[in-house]
Amino acid sequence: MRFPRSRHPDPVRVDVPVVSVSSLSRGGTGKTPMVIALAQRLGRPDRKVHVVMRGSDAPLRVNERTHTATDVGDEPLLSAAFAPTWVGSDMAEAAREAADAGADLLIVEEDGTQEVASDYRILVEDAVSGFGNGRVWPLGPLRHPLSRGLAEADLLVTVGPQRAQKAFRTVPLPRIRAHLDVLQTGMTWKGLPVLAFAGIGVPERFFATLCDIGAQVVRAQALADHQEMTPTLLARLEREAAMAGAQLVTTEKDAVRLPVAFRPKVLVLPVRLEADDWATLDQALSERLPE
Repeated sequence: MRFPRSRHPDPVRVDVPVVSVSSLSRGGTGKTPMVIALAQRLGRPDRKVHVVMRGSDAPLRVNERTHTATDVGDEPLLSAAFAPTWVGSDMAEAAREAADAGADLLIVEEDGTQEVASDYRILVEDAVSGFGNGRVWPLGPLRHPLSRGLAEADLLVTVGPQRAQKAFRTVPLPRIRAHLDVLQTGMTWKGLPVLAFAGIGVPERFFATLCDIGAQVVRAQALADHQEMTPTLLARLEREAAMAGAQLVTTEKDAVRLPVAFRPKVLVLPVRLEADDWATLDQALSERLPE
């Protein structure tokens, strides 16, 4: 689900420290997994971390038990399972609400606009796609000129396999190499015939991950990012899986958009963002954020 954006002439300062997560590139780069990783890494008993994301209408704290993806969006619903998450069409107002509710630190996931002034800005980019042709949309994949985007950031996180990481262009920023690891749940994927479907930025990454862990992908159905899980679509996928003798499987982000009654029919492949070395980020944040 896409929500309307409000505009601020200048970023608004709130009363608590802010770490922002954004991308220069349009499309899926790994921002939400990075937000979740930060929330888990920075939260502690004496520091309450809240997340702010784009939403609709007035600021709202997401309740993962009662809200649906239609209400608040799939990414906020996923984030709310890990940290208190707020949405709003005016992200500065949502950030103020979070601060007033007791947040000691905010992680703001930006979507092309900087509405909340941040103390530390992280860019997350796909290691495979890089910055494309380096040009701004519609001539290229970038939201802003590359030089401007890099100058405004404090850290670059590139997400992807080692081969792509090695080929990624040199940038004048501290950089962390990261990847998405399958969360070990005891599930045996090796040899399991699956019909995989995904409506994320780059569905092919999900299908490749299934192959990497040994699943037998008999059919891969790429959906549009945030695509609605209609009864017609789900009935077709269920029928095709039955005919192929395959298990339906999808991503965590897609799973929150499934009707509750359909969810038991689908396996979910959980992944978490892992960095090769968090030391660069840990050191920087220890200098920027109050203890």
